[in-house]
Amino acid sequence: MAENIVTIRNLSKIYRQGEINVTALDNISLDIRAGEFLTLMGPSGSGKSTLLHIIAGIDRPTSGECHVQGIDVAKLNESQLADWRNQNVGFVFQTFNLIPVLTAYENVELPLLLTRLNSKQRRHQVNTALELVGLAERKTHLPRQLSGGQEQRVAIARALVTSPSLVVADEPTGNLDSQSAQDVLGILQTLSKSAGKTVIMVTHDPKAAAFGSRTIHLEKGELSN
Repeated sequence: MAENIVTIRNLSKIYRQGEINVTALDNISLDIRAGEFLTLMGPSGSGKSTLLHIIAGIDRPTSGECHVQGIDVAKLNESQLADWRNQNVGFVFQTFNLIPVLTAYENVELPLLLTRLNSKQRRHQVNTALELVGLAERKTHLPRQLSGGQEQRVAIARALVTSPSLVVADEPTGNLDSQSAQDVLGILQTLSKSAGKTVIMVTHDPKAAAFGSRTIHLEKGELSN
């Protein structure tokens, strides 16, 4: 049995909107195993993205604990959190967030510029990541020369290039046609099954969720299987 990579206990997140408190997450507890492909489903406003962002260290809980690889990420200061994210988490979003004036290769290389790797080491990791998503031959292309599906695959390569143990994806197929979505979901599934990455994906699409190994539903900030 794989060990837990994420352990969440009694986690709540409350946002203040003017005079009103809005509960995004309500006292949830959850374990996620290493190598699992977990999908989070639920209606808009159910807390899916909030939970994903807390696990990834983008947001902080109001109360409770979120341990990732044994570290309570909520207790890290901003500088420690930035370092931790860069080393441990790969991000894939609905919008590809590629820099238009950079080639696919240069976009994927960006996170490595924050590391101590030399240019030869960076080249090896970038080429490996692009090969993994099937775009090695398109590395000199600019984003505008790629299809939406190819752009998202570049974004996945960028998420993988630092060899993170955790890949978080927020509606990664939301802007893609059906075939491109299948390709992207297949890559995420392979990352979990063959590369041992833990993948956590937010989606509203049951067909996309079917690619995961387990689906958790959120409703008004509470979890149900």
